[in-house]
Amino acid sequence: MQTQPATEHDGSANPKELPMSPVSAIAAAESSAAAVHFASLLAFETDCWDTHASMESGDQDFVLLDVRGRGAWDVGHIDGAVFHPHSELTEERLADYPADTLFVVYCAGPHCNGADKAALRLAELGRPVKKMIGGATGWLDEGFELVAG
Repeated sequence: MQTQPATEHDGSANPKELPMSPVSAIAAAESSAAAVHFASLLAFETDCWDTHASMESGDQDFVLLDVRGRGAWDVGHIDGAVFHPHSELTEERLADYPADTLFVVYCAGPHCNGADKAALRLAELGRPVKKMIGGATGWLDEGFELVAG
């Protein structure tokens, strides 16, 4: 990917070069490539707002899995979530769910890779899965509450 300096025209025949920021130092992807990339992200991820809206409207067509440890669950979790630590996800533990059940996994937040580990495990088991980006931290940031116990 080649970068081109930004220019500003001041009415003269010679445009003057603008300073390049760290953001524009690498050119943005072509629109078609960006569309493929962002569509792909949405196939793998959902966010706290959409998860909450689906649960509140009664349109919940997924199982929300809290994949953190017991201590974090007890301190606070999303009401309606199911406790399933990522290290304990097995076909036997999921046997009560139909094979086409969509699982949405979350952990503590962007600093935690437990949701990624859970999503990988579910995918390896052949289960549909999305990660709720932001996790419990993102949930709170959106103004939603956690329940204890």
